[in-house]
Amino acid sequence: MTRSTAGWRRLLSLLLVTVLALAAAACGGDDDDDSTGGGGGSGDGGDDVTKAAWIYVGPINDGGWTQAHNEGREQVEEELGDAVETTYKESIPEGPEAEQVVRDLVAEGNEIIFATSFGYGDVLAEMAEEFPDVRFEHATGITTGENLATYFGASEDTIYLTGLAAGAAIPDGGTVGFVAPFPIPEVIRHINAFQVGVAEVNPGATTKVVWTNTWFDPEVERQAADSLIADGVDAIASGQDSPASGEAASEADLPFVGYDSDQSENLGDIWLTASLYNWGGYYTDRVQAVADGTWETGAYYGGIEDGLVSLAPFGPQVSDETKQLIEQRQQEIVDGEFYEFDGPLVDQDGEERVPEGESMSLEEILAMDWFIEGVEGNPAG
Repeated sequence: MTRSTAGWRRLLSLLLVTVLALAAAACGGDDDDDSTGGGGGSGDGGDDVTKAAWIYVGPINDGGWTQAHNEGREQVEEELGDAVETTYKESIPEGPEAEQVVRDLVAEGNEIIFATSFGYGDVLAEMAEEFPDVRFEHATGITTGENLATYFGASEDTIYLTGLAAGAAIPDGGTVGFVAPFPIPEVIRHINAFQVGVAEVNPGATTKVVWTNTWFDPEVERQAADSLIADGVDAIASGQDSPASGEAASEADLPFVGYDSDQSENLGDIWLTASLYNWGGYYTDRVQAVADGTWETGAYYGGIEDGLVSLAPFGPQVSDETKQLIEQRQQEIVDGEFYEFDGPLVDQDGEERVPEGESMSLEEILAMDWFIEGVEGNPAG
């Protein structure tokens, strides 16, 4: 069965984000550097100014995940002007080391703090209990509380679409090498969705996974891509924040599928497309909700239909026929008429995981720890 037109994700998630009227305001001032590479924003620090902060796992110029989040922060400044003051901390390690960063941001008077990577979860849960008057938001998180919300996007849908482009760009029965960050459910479901797309247009084609255990380490990610190329893959895909895998594909003249950022201008003929996130609207709404006193916790899971996830422009290797199929499937996803995790789905050991006529639920894909048939690699890392 496919999802209903209303979208089953909305029934399983606590979607509490309201589209808020944004006050017209002047543009913000210049950023001010601090010891962790963060920078101020707009506003004069008065009682009518909302202070918001972001914690990033990588640098703001990573060309991927962190850059996209920072562009969302900049949109908040542009939209809310002098009514907001923003701060960011970049390249903050996940885990206990983030605790002092959160404490500092609270001490500076920030009323809402966005932490943008999965590994900040434990610290954020502890800090939310300790500081009940501060609102915390955790990207890709799984734990909510009265003042702790989570948010993410259904990028498995757009990554499935990129798999269509990749499968059509390689020889029959070929292999796409996938440079993957960490063996967590988020990444595993992305790889599975990608392989569904690859196999739909190229039956017998496979996706070969190499884990890097990094979000942003260009040297390690380049080595992983080079190892896949040496193994004879026909294209490269990446789930990382750096452009290193794309650069390796470019030098090898192999088709490339990106993630997080549009590299079409840099990679020329080898570029296929990428799954993108558009965080600015969500961030603006949530900061405005704090200012209005209407912020509520929730578990937001945005999709193609609300613009949180989208596709980058197509490269020249994507044929008109493939573009038409991608556009058709994209509309079917929005309309609830197609779902990449409809059964039958078989895992890489041949065991049926999802029978024909059934669909995986949001809860099931958020906990996915197995690879589907056609994926080469160990889902445990």
